[in-house]
Amino acid sequence: MTKNLAALNPKENILIKGAKLHNLKNIDVAIPRNKLVVITGLSGSGKSSLAFDTLFAEGQRRYVESLSSYARQFLGRLNKPKVDYIKGIAPAIAIEQKVNSTNPRSTVGTSTEIYDYLKLLFARIGKTYSPISENEVKKHTVSDVINHIKTIELNTKLLLLSPVHIPDERSVLQTLKILAQQGYARIKYKEKIIRIEEITAEIEHDFHLVIDRIVVKDDEDFFNRLGDAIQTAFFEGKGECIIQNLKTKKEILFNNKFELDGIQFLEPNTHLFSFNNPYGACPNCEGYGNVIGVDEDLVIPNTGLSIYEDVILPWKTDSFNHYKNELITHAYKFDIPIHKPWFELTETQKTLIWDGNSSFNGLNHFFKHLEEKSYKIQYRVMLSRYRGKTKCTTCKGKRLREETNYVKINTKNISELVDVPLNELADFFKNLKLDVYEEKIAKRLLVEINNRLQFLNDVGLNYLTLNRTSNTLSGGESQRINLATSLGSSLVGSMYILDEPSIGLHPKDTGRLIKVLKDLRNLGNTVIVVEHDEDIMKAADLIIDIGPEAGTFGGEIVAEGTFKEILKSDSLTAQYLNNTQQIEIPKTRRISKNAITVIGARENNLKNIDVTFPLNCLTVITGVSGSGKSTLVSKILFPAVQKKIGGYGEKVGQFTEIKGDFKAIEHIEFINQNPIGRSSRSNPVTYIKAYDDIRALFASEKLSKIRNYQPKHFSFNVEGGRCEVCKGEGEVTIEMQFMADVHLECEACKGMRFKKEVLEVKFYKKSINDILNSTIDDAIAFFKEYNETKIVKKLQPLQDVGLGYVTLGQSSSTLSGGEAQRIKLASFLVKGTRQSKSLFIFDEPTTGLHFHDIKKLLKSFNALIKNGHSIIVIEHNIDLIKCADYIIDLGKEGGKNGGSLLFQGTPEDLIKCKDSLTAPYLAEKLNS
Repeated sequence: MTKNLAALNPKENILIKGAKLHNLKNIDVAIPRNKLVVITGLSGSGKSSLAFDTLFAEGQRRYVESLSSYARQFLGRLNKPKVDYIKGIAPAIAIEQKVNSTNPRSTVGTSTEIYDYLKLLFARIGKTYSPISENEVKKHTVSDVINHIKTIELNTKLLLLSPVHIPDERSVLQTLKILAQQGYARIKYKEKIIRIEEITAEIEHDFHLVIDRIVVKDDEDFFNRLGDAIQTAFFEGKGECIIQNLKTKKEILFNNKFELDGIQFLEPNTHLFSFNNPYGACPNCEGYGNVIGVDEDLVIPNTGLSIYEDVILPWKTDSFNHYKNELITHAYKFDIPIHKPWFELTETQKTLIWDGNSSFNGLNHFFKHLEEKSYKIQYRVMLSRYRGKTKCTTCKGKRLREETNYVKINTKNISELVDVPLNELADFFKNLKLDVYEEKIAKRLLVEINNRLQFLNDVGLNYLTLNRTSNTLSGGESQRINLATSLGSSLVGSMYILDEPSIGLHPKDTGRLIKVLKDLRNLGNTVIVVEHDEDIMKAADLIIDIGPEAGTFGGEIVAEGTFKEILKSDSLTAQYLNNTQQIEIPKTRRISKNAITVIGARENNLKNIDVTFPLNCLTVITGVSGSGKSTLVSKILFPAVQKKIGGYGEKVGQFTEIKGDFKAIEHIEFINQNPIGRSSRSNPVTYIKAYDDIRALFASEKLSKIRNYQPKHFSFNVEGGRCEVCKGEGEVTIEMQFMADVHLECEACKGMRFKKEVLEVKFYKKSINDILNSTIDDAIAFFKEYNETKIVKKLQPLQDVGLGYVTLGQSSSTLSGGEAQRIKLASFLVKGTRQSKSLFIFDEPTTGLHFHDIKKLLKSFNALIKNGHSIIVIEHNIDLIKCADYIIDLGKEGGKNGGSLLFQGTPEDLIKCKDSLTAPYLAEKLNS
């Protein structure tokens, strides 16, 4: 589809002429500036190639070229994307679906910059309170003393005194002699003013040095002279000075040391509140919040038991049973119920059992006793059983040193605020009561904090806390945090390119996301979104539909225009939007006799729920972000079933019991969105083990035999046939000093990975490089033609799960989460899990899928179920939810307000559930 770009103004449009990277077929595109533009199409049709590899790459390249030649020498060279020209491009910001950070110090607070503003706020207006008297700790200044003197009646006579500190090695007379040499003339001793020169014998150390005698005046020069005298008084008194009224004999002590109740406090500054700085970090865990110590989950493995039922595992043995008996004997004095399950005890009761008191020894004392006896082997073995990563006992996981807890704003310290859900934190800052002086200081900081909190709540992350580590977030959560951070920086005139921001979002939050995208556009930015979500398409100013299909059959613009205009076209996207094609609702729902039931699930925010998972059917778990879906499935169901059927498994979350028909499952597989391999060499064809057969095929060719080539010569992982310049990578990585690394094509092999002579070996006119660059669809057709059925058999499942457009040698690092997940699914189909009855668990498999691809995915799911397998899916996509046999709905909201079981049953029954937030969206699909 060609377009007359010459007639368009580059000031109003971003003009892309002749884009031909990857599978793009020399296309011309005009993207209007300052609009919300959605690029859609089948998976693999070329959306990301256009948005990220062409448009963003060119934006980044031009930015680097605009730097000085000195800066460019550190950045290396960036290749120009395969495009004739791009005009009217703006500075580009890409927000991709990648989990931000593996750094254990990175938190939601630091990555959104809210914590940086919070540190500043506490350093500037935080008030320090003594933990003993709860009074505010104040430090007097020269101005405080002068302001006090201004309140005294004119012509009143005052004395400015300093307490005298005598070093141990000096006598009182020696000290007085030194003071006289320094120019001081008088001391106050036993309520009398005595001249120093008159003292000849030793006196008691109970006197003050007279710094100045003052007659109160209302005069500028008087106060200037007085200021110097007060400064001297503070210096001589080691931070203390006294003003005595000679008329009333009343003394007032001033102290410029930051202390109260005999405690010297640290003065608030930004470093004190930084856990990335040794000054502010907790000395025990060094700012990580975790230490290696006694793991509470190992000491109390089943929180469904009571103290009486031996909930405390180490006290179950005869050797240590007396600890338990001691606790039971004295429990009534401290209101500790011994017959209540552990999870129902209050935090105060649990802390008391850990800390102990004068009546009984707590768990901490018990483990300290074991450590003292660790020279004996049995105690070392005992300790090793309960060792693990545990919350730091000093800072309780808050990462900061104890002194930060004394600094408060409106009765809250910074450690309390970082553990509050973001929606409650936003309310706290909106209702903050400050005096006029504090308001002036905090005004700018509060604007930044409130804006960022508002954005995070707008994108549906209200259940997170600032202390949540970044590496525990999902890809969708990370992306929305990036989005909120970008919004917080309020850039104008930029080009934002987003990769499916609706991932991991419940339909109820999509509306809020759209508002955020529109706000970003209204600031004066061009917002380009690669997306399949129908609601986001409806909200777009322009939709660009790329197709008609995927891989070599894609790369063209098949439709362009507003949502209404797209509906009139005949592209695959339009056919699903106008219901010409549909993802069919199953005529009957499968009913299963076999099931697994989890009783008393209470990990994280789960509210002690009982959930039934039927087998031999498609079960979907729904609910808003943060409602507890992943916790229920990945932390409880998966490891618990793994232990039941295999006898081993990961650490299981808290639940009471799991029961059901485990004979119906021989194997369990959790298919998440993590990359299929950590190495950039990992690719689909090696992952499904088809590459071994392809290498053997090339090694058996006539030329290979003449040159004595083995299968290893056709591997890019070992020396032999691979290009040694790029070590078989096909590209050279240039490390950027202060930007992301840049990958450039290897100049020796031109990205072909192999030596020239190895590429001369051909199988029916195709070299090993040609095979690796073929799409799965093309490779299947090619190998079928030459009867290589063994290879076809291994590649077929990839085509079945809708990955026909992916090339055989595509690096796993370039695959999306959804694609990685489907390659894993294909690998299980290849392995022949058709024989053993398996339970497959998928985490949002529709990520990055077009309607047409979801149809293919459902077909694969149904084929698996037909072969006797069971499938459980965590999902927000209504098109997949409507095809479920059984739905488990959690909610109602996320975080603290989530974790309840709202419904379990068929989709037809779910729409009658009034509490469910999923029900109205499902009803709309089922009724249409």
